[in-house]
Amino acid sequence: MNIAVRLAFFMLAGVLLASCQQKTVSQNEAGLDYKDASLDVEQRVQDLLSRMTLEEKVAQMCQFVGLEHMRQAEKNLTKDELAQSDAQGFYPGLHSSDVEKMVDEGKIGSFLHVLDIEEANYLQKLAAQSRLGIPLLIGIDAIHGTALVNGATVYPTPIGLASTWDTTLVKRLSVETAREVRAAGSTWTFTPNVDVARDARWGRVGETFGEDPFLVSKMGVAMIQGLQNSNDPEKMNVLACAKHLIAGSQSVNGLNGAPTDLSERTIREVFLPPYKAAVDAGVFSVMTAHNELNGIPCHADKWMMEEVMRKELGFEGFVVSDWMDIERLHTRHLVAENQKEACYQTVMAGMDMHMHGPGFLENVVELVKEGRIPESRIEESARRILTAKFKLGLFENPFVDPEVKEKVLFNANHQNTSLEAARKSLVLLKNEKELLPLKGQGKRIFVTGSNANNQTVLGDWSHQQPDENVTTILEGIKEVAPVNCNIDFLDVGINPRNLTEQHIKQAADKAEKADYAVVVVGSNSFRWDWNEKTAGENSARSSLELFGLQRELVKAIYNTGTPTIVVLINGRPLAIDWIAENVPSVVEAWEPGSMGGLAMGELLFGQINPSAKLPVSIPRTVGQQLSIYNHKPTHYFHKYVDDETGPLFHFGYGLSYTKFNYESIQLSQPSLRAGEKLKVKVVVSNVGDRDGDEVVQLYLKDKYASVTRPVKELKAFRRIALKRGESRQVTFTITPEMMKFLGPDMTPVVEKGEFLVMVGSSSRDKDLLTIPFILK
Repeated sequence: MNIAVRLAFFMLAGVLLASCQQKTVSQNEAGLDYKDASLDVEQRVQDLLSRMTLEEKVAQMCQFVGLEHMRQAEKNLTKDELAQSDAQGFYPGLHSSDVEKMVDEGKIGSFLHVLDIEEANYLQKLAAQSRLGIPLLIGIDAIHGTALVNGATVYPTPIGLASTWDTTLVKRLSVETAREVRAAGSTWTFTPNVDVARDARWGRVGETFGEDPFLVSKMGVAMIQGLQNSNDPEKMNVLACAKHLIAGSQSVNGLNGAPTDLSERTIREVFLPPYKAAVDAGVFSVMTAHNELNGIPCHADKWMMEEVMRKELGFEGFVVSDWMDIERLHTRHLVAENQKEACYQTVMAGMDMHMHGPGFLENVVELVKEGRIPESRIEESARRILTAKFKLGLFENPFVDPEVKEKVLFNANHQNTSLEAARKSLVLLKNEKELLPLKGQGKRIFVTGSNANNQTVLGDWSHQQPDENVTTILEGIKEVAPVNCNIDFLDVGINPRNLTEQHIKQAADKAEKADYAVVVVGSNSFRWDWNEKTAGENSARSSLELFGLQRELVKAIYNTGTPTIVVLINGRPLAIDWIAENVPSVVEAWEPGSMGGLAMGELLFGQINPSAKLPVSIPRTVGQQLSIYNHKPTHYFHKYVDDETGPLFHFGYGLSYTKFNYESIQLSQPSLRAGEKLKVKVVVSNVGDRDGDEVVQLYLKDKYASVTRPVKELKAFRRIALKRGESRQVTFTITPEMMKFLGPDMTPVVEKGEFLVMVGSSSRDKDLLTIPFILK
């Protein structure tokens, strides 16, 4: 919209909002129960359904991309490119004015990626003019803040949030995210991603909470509770969405959307627990996955959507397809002869909403009229979607106030939370001879690297933000460094593909003259420069090495003899074996968000004490997939002949500037029976010279079982703060439920026998205290 049109729109929206409110009063007087906010949601939904035509019910299942999104995609994509894209969409042969008319006629129930509140209000205005005035559900990928919106607060990506092991913090920033999502015009976010990340090649590892089902579950629940409003489920902030159902994170080749072939045991023991936790937390939407699972495309998987999610787990919300994946039942998976058959398969399998575009409403209406799909099945989906709209309060207030947006987005409180999250997400992997924190007084510090001075800190699912809202690593170092500290920077470009030998020579020359060198390397998840991405959605790698000549850059600087610190900005684990062996200090920063550069500056100069722990294992090479801590006993029965066996850095690992000592592990009793609880106590002491936070981790091991069990499993954790010299006894409670697993016949069982309790600072054996107990 140009300025004149926007001004005209705001004047019209004010008049329209008043008229809509007057219209609501008159309709209530006319006895339209669904307009009566004093009635309960179920009554209102039933009344509305009774007034809807078949076409209007199916329309609630239809989602389209936003008008401006369409216009931009039309400029950037050909029809063939559209078929390949998972990020940009438009509809050849369907003009944006046609979509506007469909909204006015009540033929669209939802939009996604409407990034401008003027457009959001305009679309809601059109929906209010339809026969029944049903408001729109507008969704957005607010994965770590509503970062696709210009001027929003960008928090660390989920892999960084998981590194905090702080569920209270994740819940708080999710409440803030919900406020920004709502203020920006959306009411539904496609998050959390509760995929369990098992393959480091997969580009979307950074979008997840890591490799452990228990940690993923805890983080996912915290995010859902913050987004939806766990205090009053009848008055939701925004809808959360657990995705992607299921197991696309362990495809056969590490590529997004490639087939997944897994046993039912692995599905149920590894990938399903976060979904159960999400359902128990009240998540109101679930998104299916691009991939097929054991030969059945997830978008046509009735067993998973209906038998497991609804009947077994009790899911009561609605299921939405992923981007154009219903069409791909015909075009990619080749299980449907045409689009109409694809619509039939997905709806009868349990799908409630089509993302996105035409070709769904017409086919589904026709299938109902032919008697292939019962109208009662359509009512199920419409009921679920309408329930969400009532719980969100959209019938009372579908519009957004621009003044509220200005007050909410990137406000001071949200910036502070983003900074706290960044501080707690930075994992100190190595700190030989206590090189960090830097003694910056009067020193010359050389900074370089492809990720040193740009917005790679924002990660995937973010659009480019105003420069003043983002602190880069270089800017953070300059802001925190002592006044008399000299910062020298060499710009080697933002794209590691373009790093040259000349850059490396220049960097080495500058490093020789410095007291310290900070080299910021890693990957690039820029959505706004899609073709240059090396991580993120649809950016899998066949190698885990640093892209381009980045390792050579680090080597050249290290070889000058200048004490070197490597900072990794990346969205997936990287194989950095040479760096880990040689460089004295290494920090895994992931993608730490708007305030990430400031947090890194504070860490480097000792203003904060690192406390994060890895939520994934870091492999030595790409050939070590699957490199997971909770593997089976024979996982390393034999060794690799060409490299060390086992991860480079273990799950749960992370250093501090202080030292923590674990001792005096004890049990409240030597055995445990059904209905009883066992207390495990351990004394944790800060024996270093500064205050710090520690994440105390508890693992269990079943020594002998009727089916093979993991060598250890995370069952509890606690983040504690200890003053220097302080000791604290940390207590965990163990119940028989924590030892439950699927027996030989795939039914849950708790078997008697000996178990090991392991408590410590990481999953690495030498970091754990161990004590046995008997389950009777």
